[in-house]
Amino acid sequence: MVSAPLDTIDRPAASKERLRLWIRLLRTSRLIEGELRERLKTQFDSTLPRFDVLAALYRQPGGMLMSDLSRFLLVSNGNVTGIIERLVKDGLVSRAAREGDRRASIVKLTEAGARRFTEMAAAHEIWIEEFLGDLTLSDAERLSATLRAFRSNWEDGH
Repeated sequence: MVSAPLDTIDRPAASKERLRLWIRLLRTSRLIEGELRERLKTQFDSTLPRFDVLAALYRQPGGMLMSDLSRFLLVSNGNVTGIIERLVKDGLVSRAAREGDRRASIVKLTEAGARRFTEMAAAHEIWIEEFLGDLTLSDAERLSATLRAFRSNWEDGH
């Protein structure tokens, strides 16, 4: 009888389990995202992309270049431009030309935008607690650390 190395024997089961994990992560993410979209729409007449833009700008009180904002959100400049135009029209964001370069715009939250985001963020936190509240603090920390390590390892290698 010829014996195979342990990693060869173990690989198919591990590979299948990793595939199951990916499907679970994807399904969970899509379910939560769908519920967040619905709640943002019904409770705040907003969209998830608008919320994401407001969140990014809230973290940068001095504002951001449009190009930096799109890079941070991992979306095209065109996608961000349309959202910013609507947020400016709604009085939640201001846009100004960058000093010395009229082609580059800096966007930042207005006072009304900061207040609106604060309301939305408080509701968002409650919703996430509803979705993930069954996880213990220890489980949440462990899962976060695992995903953070994976991301770091994956980004470094690719």
